[in-house]
Amino acid sequence: MKKSYRHLLTLEELSGKGLLALLDLAAKLKKTPAKYAHALKGKTLAMIFEKSSTRTRVSFEAGMFQLGGHALYLNGSDLQLGRGETVADTAKVLSRYVQGIMIRTFAHSMVEDLARAALVPVINGLTDSHHPCQALADLQTLAERFGKLKGLQLVYVGDGNNVAHSLLIASAKVGMNCRVACPPGYAPDPAVVKTAQKEAKGTGAKLEVVHGAKGAARGAHAVYTDVWTSMGQEAERAKRLKAFKGYQVDETLMAEAPKAVFLHCLPAHRGEEVSAGVMDGARSLVFDQAENRLHAQKALMITLMGL
Repeated sequence: MKKSYRHLLTLEELSGKGLLALLDLAAKLKKTPAKYAHALKGKTLAMIFEKSSTRTRVSFEAGMFQLGGHALYLNGSDLQLGRGETVADTAKVLSRYVQGIMIRTFAHSMVEDLARAALVPVINGLTDSHHPCQALADLQTLAERFGKLKGLQLVYVGDGNNVAHSLLIASAKVGMNCRVACPPGYAPDPAVVKTAQKEAKGTGAKLEVVHGAKGAARGAHAVYTDVWTSMGQEAERAKRLKAFKGYQVDETLMAEAPKAVFLHCLPAHRGEEVSAGVMDGARSLVFDQAENRLHAQKALMITLMGL
């Protein structure tokens, strides 16, 4: 069986042109969803969840339904994976039943192993290292607000985690500047930064990693944050709360960028990484972001599974 499809694991798989084409399709899907009501008719997406979710599950499941297809929810503990079946065997079996696989899990290596063995497209719904679907929705949200992406200044404040990694890569692909402000010891993976910087050479994007939140938001079109303690890091909570003190996106920080919008991938912890006033304020686009997970992922599924 010839492998003529692609996977989406990190956003590195997409060219800048391909990423912008996805966003253009997402905008069309949002504006005229009925035109695409049969785009994936008769096709099935297997959704493997080893990490719980609200937005990922509902957006993918609703998206497949709206495209005329079907989504299967598969809890990781319910699969034979939980009893020792290999990832490769699971991928090969699922490939005989479905036309696409989405997985939300911990180790990024698991997604890579799944993609190596699968005979259908694999989509990374989230790993500890990357969150590409979220970044697609983020770019769609910014494009809607500003009418462009190239030349915008995005400032991410907080943990240099999977969200930060995907934002760096996405920004580099489209020529958007991205500054990550984080405490020492919580910077993005240097390998990811190096990959993004290499991509940025071709688009003119300026990528920075700085320590200290004060002054970081100056010149920003958008200020972004995420939770300080992600799923699987609960034992580090006290340590992280101490390390990230001073990195809350509050009214004082947002005052550094008076025209900037606020972004958050959700769920949010008001009073920790963001103040309630910013989270629920007039400049917050967090629920537009959440909605755009649906449209961006529909565009992705059509692109990968509509072949």
